[in-house]
Amino acid sequence: MEHVDVAVIGGGQSGLATAHTLLRRGPRPVVLEGSGRAAGSWPRFYDSLTLFSPARYSSLPGMPFPGSDRDRYPHRDEVVAYLTAYADRLDADIRTGQRVTSVRRAGSEFELALDGGGHLAARAVVAASDTFSRPHRPALPGLQEFTGQVLHAADYRSPFPFTGGRLVVVGAGNSAVQIAAELATTARVTLATRGPVKFAAQRILGRDLHFWTARTGLDTAPLGRLLSRPPALPVLDDGRYRAALAALAAGQPDRRALFTGSDGTKLIWPDGQREEVDAIVLATGYRPDLPYLSRLDGALDAEGKPRHREGLATNVPGLAFVGLEWQRSLSSDSLRGVGRDAERIARRLAAYLARR
Repeated sequence: MEHVDVAVIGGGQSGLATAHTLLRRGPRPVVLEGSGRAAGSWPRFYDSLTLFSPARYSSLPGMPFPGSDRDRYPHRDEVVAYLTAYADRLDADIRTGQRVTSVRRAGSEFELALDGGGHLAARAVVAASDTFSRPHRPALPGLQEFTGQVLHAADYRSPFPFTGGRLVVVGAGNSAVQIAAELATTARVTLATRGPVKFAAQRILGRDLHFWTARTGLDTAPLGRLLSRPPALPVLDDGRYRAALAALAAGQPDRRALFTGSDGTKLIWPDGQREEVDAIVLATGYRPDLPYLSRLDGALDAEGKPRHREGLATNVPGLAFVGLEWQRSLSSDSLRGVGRDAERIARRLAAYLARR
């Protein structure tokens, strides 16, 4: 069996940032990516997706985001190209098509089982399979009984397959508003939420909001340890959402309280109205995708959530996480922030390995 210093599970932004920082500290990482390319979930996001942070605030450590316009908001395909180039420049052992199915203790090491029957032993493990791998499908009233099409935002690509249809988008975040507004150009759309949609100005006093969060320290403040659950963040309006704001005000798409049930392809609204609906799009976020840690005692709680403090496993020495939502700060699961968390984890793991 092959033995390595650190196995990094996941070759997206979190895994690549972790590999970069580990290499600077000495341990030689092996990055195990289940898909055929090191770009994480980005290639699978919807076609019109753009970052909510400008290019100048959207870089991994050691490589600025390219382009002369540092204040633009990069498109999905630009991010994929950036991550691919980052992986190519990284002097790390990145193995694609290597999906980890389980991790367990084997004496003083971890043993990783790979899809297809392979095994790998590592002195330390970093779970960096990112926050956007497992779409969250909440138990909404009537959703199981609805016989129309139900898809998550992870499966949505463009509005064209839904032209002329009647759709309901569930969610109140950036993606929900952007998808609903985009669909409203070709279909009749309702944005269904539990409460009013909250907006925040992207630009304040002529500066992007990220300038102010960086200048005030809010972006890096260790608030994650204080949160029992991640807070709902407002929808940022940087100009791309002006159309969405106007559309909401004009009722195209309209916003309603969440439906209360369904009857076949009809949704039942709180006022008792029954309405024929072609499809429901769930823009309801994601959850950490960590089933491979289920055999590692103490790594996950009863709900499958990681037990950690700022990325270090609390009950499993040598195990760490990178890329979790609010792992340490507001920016922990973003391009602009994951490198800072990766640096902290690399420093701690290097010290752990040196002691052993």
